[in-house]
Amino acid sequence: MAGSNIDLFWNHVVKMNDDRLNCQFCGHPFAKDTSISRIKWHLSGEKGHGVAICGQVPKQVQEEAFLAMHGGKKRHKSIASSSNVNDHATSTSPQEQSNEVGNLAGGAGRTQAPYIMGHAIERSWHEICNLLMEDDLENGTGGAVQPGAGAISSRGFACNTNEIKGDALPTTKLVGQAFEDHKKTIWSWLMQDEVSSIGIYGMGGVGKTTLAAHIYNQLLERLDTFCHVYWITVSQDTSISRLQNSIARRIGLVLSNEEEELFRAIQLSRELMKKQKWVLVLDDLWKVFELQKLGIPIQAKGCKLILTTRSKKVCQQMATQHRIKVKPISEEEAWILFIERLGHDISLSSEVEQIAKSITKECDGLPLGIITMAGTMKGVDDIREWRDALEDLRQSTVRQDDMEEEVFRILRFSYAHLSDSALQQCFLYCALFPEDFKIPRVELIGYLIDEGVIKGLKSRMAEFDKGHSILNRLENVCLLERIDGGSAVKMHDLIRDMAIQIHQENSPVMVKAGAQLKELPDAEEWIENLKRFSLMYNQIQETPCRHSPRCPSLSTLLLRNNTSLQYMAGSLFEQLHGLKVLDLSHTIIEKLPASVSDLVCLTALLLEGCDRLSHVPSLKKLRALKRLDLSKTSELKKMPQGMEFLSNLRYLRMNRWGEQKFPSGILPKLSHLQVFVLEESFPIQGGFSLYSPITVEGKEVGCLKKLETLECHFEGYSDFVEYLNSRDETQSLTKYRIVVGSAGDLRRYATNKIVSLGDLSINRDGYLQVMFPKDIQQLMISNCHDAKSLCNVSTLIMYATELEVIQIKGCNSMESLVSSFWFCPAPSYKGIFSGLRMFNCYRCRSMKKLFPIILLPNLVNLEEIIVEECEKLEKIIGTRLDAEGVMGEESSSSTEFKFPKLRIMRLYKLPELKSICSAKIICDSLEEIDLWECQKLKRVPICFPLLGNGQPSPPPSLKFINIKPKQWWDSVEWEHSKAKDVLRPFLEFG
Repeated sequence: MAGSNIDLFWNHVVKMNDDRLNCQFCGHPFAKDTSISRIKWHLSGEKGHGVAICGQVPKQVQEEAFLAMHGGKKRHKSIASSSNVNDHATSTSPQEQSNEVGNLAGGAGRTQAPYIMGHAIERSWHEICNLLMEDDLENGTGGAVQPGAGAISSRGFACNTNEIKGDALPTTKLVGQAFEDHKKTIWSWLMQDEVSSIGIYGMGGVGKTTLAAHIYNQLLERLDTFCHVYWITVSQDTSISRLQNSIARRIGLVLSNEEEELFRAIQLSRELMKKQKWVLVLDDLWKVFELQKLGIPIQAKGCKLILTTRSKKVCQQMATQHRIKVKPISEEEAWILFIERLGHDISLSSEVEQIAKSITKECDGLPLGIITMAGTMKGVDDIREWRDALEDLRQSTVRQDDMEEEVFRILRFSYAHLSDSALQQCFLYCALFPEDFKIPRVELIGYLIDEGVIKGLKSRMAEFDKGHSILNRLENVCLLERIDGGSAVKMHDLIRDMAIQIHQENSPVMVKAGAQLKELPDAEEWIENLKRFSLMYNQIQETPCRHSPRCPSLSTLLLRNNTSLQYMAGSLFEQLHGLKVLDLSHTIIEKLPASVSDLVCLTALLLEGCDRLSHVPSLKKLRALKRLDLSKTSELKKMPQGMEFLSNLRYLRMNRWGEQKFPSGILPKLSHLQVFVLEESFPIQGGFSLYSPITVEGKEVGCLKKLETLECHFEGYSDFVEYLNSRDETQSLTKYRIVVGSAGDLRRYATNKIVSLGDLSINRDGYLQVMFPKDIQQLMISNCHDAKSLCNVSTLIMYATELEVIQIKGCNSMESLVSSFWFCPAPSYKGIFSGLRMFNCYRCRSMKKLFPIILLPNLVNLEEIIVEECEKLEKIIGTRLDAEGVMGEESSSSTEFKFPKLRIMRLYKLPELKSICSAKIICDSLEEIDLWECQKLKRVPICFPLLGNGQPSPPPSLKFINIKPKQWWDSVEWEHSKAKDVLRPFLEFG
């Protein structure tokens, strides 16, 4: 790559196997000989330069690209950036907090920083902020609006109305006149220039976050009023540095590696002042921070801070100009909320209704308690249960002056009325994660299986089904919150506090997760009857040599994501004889102590992502072990000894450890294995992955009769056949990724059942008729040397009705995708490719045509078609005559076919392409059309619906049409004579 060692912007593109380049942020493709200027314009956020605009570039990289293309002159406020960078409303969690913020881009656009930095050290904070503001005003980035600026807000500031607003937060309906009054009051304060900070305070569970979330969502709908709106959830034990990182991520700023909080604050303050009108919401603040030391310049005109806290004192010490206390709702309003959460469709008898009102009254107007109680009582129709619930609540009295305990009393009722022990144990286990943590469901259920909370089921899928059912029930009774589309759950901080309290009462548990510890807790905290110790997501660096806690009852030790943990003394485990679950994932330990070999009760040993781990001691004695995760351990020199003795193992995940082949004789002894994953690559520095597969014998994998998940690599076709022949024919894998031969570098999609074939030969390996399980979802074929079509690989593929993805690369003998004999007799083609969503074809030098037209009605689910560098390809979709006359007369050009889900059509370097389709095609979901170097193509058969005036109307989903060369566009025809005119705003020329 020319100049790749000169211009740092080359670092923002990734070189693909075919020498083309992709943007590292959004994946936009560039030609292999593209100029650095096109990359910079792509990243700059400025339209009008013949290249698509990156929608996911970090703000700082975008600004540096803009500066680089404008000779170092900062972006004029009248030039509205076309950035699609979102100000997302996302909670700050230890998942994010544990990531180091790197410096992504080069030095462009930072010429002012040394001057500011060099003069800031001896100045006061006010002087620093003033200096920053002056610098921005001189460069046209702050304060005053330049003539001709873009959209003007109601308060006289310029806003970038092209910016896509952040995501709205999920909220519950505001109940009560007081909430509506508070909302109006806060809004009126936000509209006043002289108000820069607002505090919302009140006891836990009273609705502070809900009120703030409604304000936040309203602000998102009014970006003409405030250009930027940011939401950050502040954890109880956060620090200045962590909070700075959180703010930086929200505003799209890449902080330097500078650890000094002063200089980080300067960078934040500078960036925030550039943005002019913004509102920052800090939710659930527990302690006081100096705003200037954080880098929040609320003295800048048009900038506002909203904070929520349980403490009025925090509001006072943070010097908020206006404060609102959120109080419990009235008895009448509480009843309305209870009924809404119970369900309006539920009819209560008069007796039950009176009891329900008494239960609501016991909640003392606290929305969190009311919602939780309603969730608990939903579906209860026996009056005796209602009476019992009321009696339980009345018996669990607390001091009326301790309002937080009052909330606990209500929440404890919901916990106590969980129907079985597994529900309670799962609920309590969630408290072992850090505060405000997004707990992945899969990770949590894995722990519950390890701990024996979920047990007695025949398959891992059944165990996971049970786990999801448990979590659903906890969500339904409002003890957990569903987030991230259902892939994770979250615990309200007050509910978590209550769970920890219950933990400590029943069985001693120590929770120090996300507490910013740099050292292991002192010996006195390791009490003898300790049951579980959660130290995940800290910065512990080592375990002391002489530290040997005597905790014979300790069953769980969670040290994962202590990313500075390098050394573990063997003494730590010498007296932990009852340990069952040990999680050291994502630490940088180099050796696992030999004392781990004596933990004979261990059921789970988790070492995922320990990328410096070079040695694991013998596992011979760990015969109770059920889960062993050694994935992403790239420095591991050899397989641990004693693996053949792990006869109870259900889960084994690992990558290559120096050997190229999995040792023979071990797998047949692991007869209970349900999950067997041999990763073929692992992450290395710089965000790349090293492809380093380890092969396994097919016959040995076939011995695993209880297998449900399989990811492995067979050296050749014979091993694959051995596996298919030796496995139980009734065995159905829920997930598999099987690589046969040398795998090509093809795109991966979110499918569960994948077969990848590489470097196969029909003449050498025989006619492959048993190759594919019927439930295959993704087929990847690369460098299959002598197959003329997919039919030569296997005719069984026509019966794979669940097939969603086909990818073909470098099959240079292949002339067509399918053969005509598939369609004799005619009914046999019904259903072929009916589930196909993605089709990719790369560098198949002899390919002349892809789909026969007779299959078009089957392709209603097709979402993406990408064809690149097939130099003899003439037709994407053939004609009826192409099927050697078997299907009758030539298709009329008046025929129409619909591709209702097609989003992407990318045709690249097809010099002989003459036809996409002889019929008209209707694509109402198109987002992207790429037509590069297809000069013989004279007609694009895509039809658009017509408006009342007869003009064609492109689909609302269309984002861009990328064309190369520009001259070809002038000659190509579309189905409607006016189509090219209406498509002009979407054009980008390569």
